[in-house]
Amino acid sequence: MLMGSDERSGMEQVILLTETGEANGVLAKSEVHHSETPLHLAFSSYLFDGAGRLLLTTRARSKKTWPGVLTNTCCGHPAPGEDIVDTVGRRVRQELGVEATEITLVLPRFRYRAVMPDGVVENEMCPVFRARATGDPAPDPSEVDSFEWVNWTEFAEDVLSGRRDVSPWCAEQVAELVRLGPDPLAWPAADESLLPPAAQRNGVHPMA
Repeated sequence: MLMGSDERSGMEQVILLTETGEANGVLAKSEVHHSETPLHLAFSSYLFDGAGRLLLTTRARSKKTWPGVLTNTCCGHPAPGEDIVDTVGRRVRQELGVEATEITLVLPRFRYRAVMPDGVVENEMCPVFRARATGDPAPDPSEVDSFEWVNWTEFAEDVLSGRRDVSPWCAEQVAELVRLGPDPLAWPAADESLLPPAAQRNGVHPMA
């Protein structure tokens, strides 16, 4: 795996995208999010246990975007040259201290833009993955404030009805995920050719 970032020195980079999802350069993560955040590549993941319960997390209060907000299991940004499936496993380990298995693409074309009250923008092409996990996590407090396991059906109903507040991307994703069927462990795998070109296994990633 080729990495275009050095997380230990705080120089994590993200892949910038054109409107057609092709790589268009890299930028330090610390410089990406502001009032004119450029379109960039990310992922979201939803981890379930053997009983079909979803692992929810509350974002650390030190996060620049949506601090202290309840959201899906884990999000992140592929590094230049990194396979996006590998990114899911890497970030789950780093943020939650658990291993993600059976990582499966379910929403290849998800994209969103959201604005915080202070004007900071999220602007991402953000493929969504389902995965399995066993055991309770041991979260990195700089990433995750707390976690909980919830019944998927009840959670989805609460989000769609507005009874439960979650991050804007999670709310939009839940609305799409429920269309895949009532059992999250049976959601069909999506066609990887529908991913943004920069996220496909044969995509051309810019290198730092």
